[in-house]
Amino acid sequence: MDRLAHHIEALVFISEQSMTLKEIKNCLDEQFAIKLKKEELLLAIDQLKEKYQSEDFAIEIVEISNGYRFMTKGSYYNTVATYLRQSTKKKLSKSALETLSIIAYKQPVTKSELEQIRGVSCDYSIQKLLEKELIEIEGRSEGPGRPLLYATSAKFMDYFGLKSIEDLPKTKDIAVPENSIGEQT
Repeated sequence: MDRLAHHIEALVFISEQSMTLKEIKNCLDEQFAIKLKKEELLLAIDQLKEKYQSEDFAIEIVEISNGYRFMTKGSYYNTVATYLRQSTKKKLSKSALETLSIIAYKQPVTKSELEQIRGVSCDYSIQKLLEKELIEIEGRSEGPGRPLLYATSAKFMDYFGLKSIEDLPKTKDIAVPENSIGEQT
């Protein structure tokens, strides 16, 4: 593996969020005082991906949220899930999950639109989602009063392992249990 791949590996390793190709290129261009070609960087990233596909590693480099990040391989899911369950202090409430779902599918969305869909106040849920950095303020609506617009964040994309928002399951693919009484015939 060439030295360029080692530098990219170090950058992806230290990054707290997905590191975009542009960020990698900007850093290495400045470090080496030359203009690297995107093709060179992509080739080095492919070398790293191949390296981490080996059974010798429990991690891999994955393209997520328009960038690259180290992730644990799926075969170690149960171990990681056990650790996270033990170390996680609080889960999101049902109302926060509902609010997050609406934001994910309708973004950008205002608080009043959220409340109209949910039928209840969303102040507390929005506050908690902002604190957990799962959503962010994307700007202001052009409507009356210019209310804030909310959208999912890069942390949301990382947490749910999404490359882009288009990777969310389509609403028609989500099975909703029917409200019925008694046995089905």
